[in-house]
Amino acid sequence: MTKEEELERAVASLTAEEYDEFRRWFLESDWEKWDKQIEEDSRAGKLNFLVTEALEAKKEGKLLEP
Repeated sequence: MTKEEELERAVASLTAEEYDEFRRWFLESDWEKWDKQIEEDSRAGKLNFLVTEALEAKKEGKLLEP
């Protein structure tokens, strides 16, 4: 049995309350990893193109005012 199959069985056996708690933990963990990746990409300059695009759009009057 693979780890994935073991996890699937374990999750399937959780009570509704345990499942909700696990789901909250999993989603939070997933968002933390996403946030960390964005921070790393930002520090590495991988997101600089977004600033460039926004400045160009502003210059061309294509940005919507809030």
